[in-house]
Amino acid sequence: MSAPATVQTIRLSICSTPRHLRVVRAAVDALCEILGFDEPSRTQVVLSVDEAITNVIRHAYHGAEDQPIEVELAALDASPGPGLRIRIRDHGRRVDPGQIQSRDLDDIRPGGLGVHIIRESMDHVEYEPAEGGGTVLTMVKRLRKAEGVT
Repeated sequence: MSAPATVQTIRLSICSTPRHLRVVRAAVDALCEILGFDEPSRTQVVLSVDEAITNVIRHAYHGAEDQPIEVELAALDASPGPGLRIRIRDHGRRVDPGQIQSRDLDDIRPGGLGVHIIRESMDHVEYEPAEGGGTVLTMVKRLRKAEGVT
């Protein structure tokens, strides 16, 4: 199934409160369904977005609940095949993208695996310094042949 021609880029602007995560998760899940992702892939994408925004709240904004987070969801129909691009932009403390990594998987304790989950679940992950401060995270998930892409 290819993305319907009517799907446009969706932009959400939220405050850095965990209460808004439910709205973003619902939007991401709904768009993934429209684009033809199967349930396991939809779950991976939603979890990745949830982890990414949680990391923004925790690390870029140190738990402040009144800071801006911009989320952009865009259907992709270009090579190497259809999919979804997600951009998450914060205006918090700028971090060297090379320093963004998961903790060692042998270090067994709660938390700290968000970056690992994101990198394992998505086909492309890129952190970039944002113009004017903050960080832009770009994630891409492509549809697989089993999901209706021929």
